[in-house]
Amino acid sequence: MRVIIALILILSLKTAIRAQTPSEISSAEITFNFLEKDVDGSIGGFTSKSSIDWNAIENSTISGSVETETIKTGNFIRDWSLRGSKYFDADQYPKITFTSNKIANEGADVLVDGLLTIKGISKPVQIQFKREGKQLLGTTTLFCSDFDITILKKGREANKVLVQFNLQWK
Repeated sequence: MRVIIALILILSLKTAIRAQTPSEISSAEITFNFLEKDVDGSIGGFTSKSSIDWNAIENSTISGSVETETIKTGNFIRDWSLRGSKYFDADQYPKITFTSNKIANEGADVLVDGLLTIKGISKPVQIQFKREGKQLLGTTTLFCSDFDITILKKGREANKVLVQFNLQWK
């Protein structure tokens, strides 16, 4: 009987320790929609140095990058043009990076504030995430013209992009 009680205590302790271990983001799917032209796309080559502490979310960090050359919109010629020097300039700026500076719970959502850097230009963004199982599903809106990528010369609003994130963790 003592052996069974000791075994239960050991298993309970192991479970409690595991629950306190921060999660690491292992993969991501990042998609976007250029709203004015309704062009969908994706970007890959994701790497991350993130740590999510579900017991104290404010102690978490999310940082990562994607490879600019992986931009895909379903049109080879458009993709080639977007990677070129007129737009993303993948040769000069091979990565797009994000680093959080504040993470907080807001109801059922997780709000992540941080700096997004595209073409060497850093701008603050907020990503709103929802936790679903071992995924964080997030969205943000940005203006590509803020990063010296002007697709349409009709003003800032015409260059609005909706970005969606599906982050999975270990």
